[in-house]
Amino acid sequence: MEFRRRTRNEAERLERELLAPAATLSSRSKGREVPEEPDPYRTAFERDRDRILHSKAFRRLKHKTQVFIDPEGDHFVTRLTHTLQVTQIGRSIATFLSLNETLTEAICLGHDVGHAPFGHAGEEALADYVDAEWLHSQQGLRIFQVLEPINLTWEVLDGIRAHSWKIDPPPGTPEGVVCRFADRIAYLTHDVLDAMRAGVIAEGDLPASAIARFGEPGSPWIAAMIASVIEESIATGEVAMEPDCLEVMHELRDFMFDQVYLRPEAAAHKRRVFTIIHELVDHLLDDPSQIPDTYRNPQSSELGQVIDYVAGMTDRFALRLHDTLFRPEAIG
Repeated sequence: MEFRRRTRNEAERLERELLAPAATLSSRSKGREVPEEPDPYRTAFERDRDRILHSKAFRRLKHKTQVFIDPEGDHFVTRLTHTLQVTQIGRSIATFLSLNETLTEAICLGHDVGHAPFGHAGEEALADYVDAEWLHSQQGLRIFQVLEPINLTWEVLDGIRAHSWKIDPPPGTPEGVVCRFADRIAYLTHDVLDAMRAGVIAEGDLPASAIARFGEPGSPWIAAMIASVIEESIATGEVAMEPDCLEVMHELRDFMFDQVYLRPEAAAHKRRVFTIIHELVDHLLDDPSQIPDTYRNPQSSELGQVIDYVAGMTDRFALRLHDTLFRPEAIG
């Protein structure tokens, strides 16, 4: 048995030789806020991927909501499984376009670490305490730069910052744009499957255009949308999706908002989330001593520390803490 040592220099050489001209090379990274000596074996983006995977914020994703609050069924998507699905889709697109797979992987793994408990409803509840919209993408940057600083490269931080389509300016790398598409492909496909599993919708309710363009819900949808991104990107010279596919995806997203995300039954869940988040924040503002030292950033206001703490909670931790504080008779 014989092995061959692969060094960082060798990996960087292979990037220069094998990746597309549009790809982001690790050897040309804009660097880190705090300069570091290069690793002898890993590229800059490989180090970032590893740091994200080993972070506490990444581990918490396993108990954070994707769509259904604290789901009891084993097969519902969580924020962690969603993140892994986004990463797989992102790596596939990057591979087929000869972009930097490792940079794409790092961005995808870190893109949702800033999510509050209870998904977007939790995000909206926290927004009541700030002057502007509370964005999980910005909280993700705050986690990796302030709360759990791991000194990521500019390219990975930029991809996390702009992974959401509503963020402007868009990502500064094609790998960051890949994460945008991978995120939407993953959540639309698996949110549909989860909604069907929960009995919220049936396959016959889905827009006919989605079935005609993508096939049966599940793997065929993912394959069709990945192929569409590859073909349009090759044709146009920028990461994009074929217009007809993009139109169907937008129609499907509108359907999901109307029939799943904003359905009347979801309003009760949203009110419950707002109550839990608001009562936790208000209680901690009255007694900040309950905030763990790890969230006591001396440069933050008390409100900022409280929001950092609540935003970092998993669904089940927030529910249990709320029960302990406001429904002690339910414990025991």
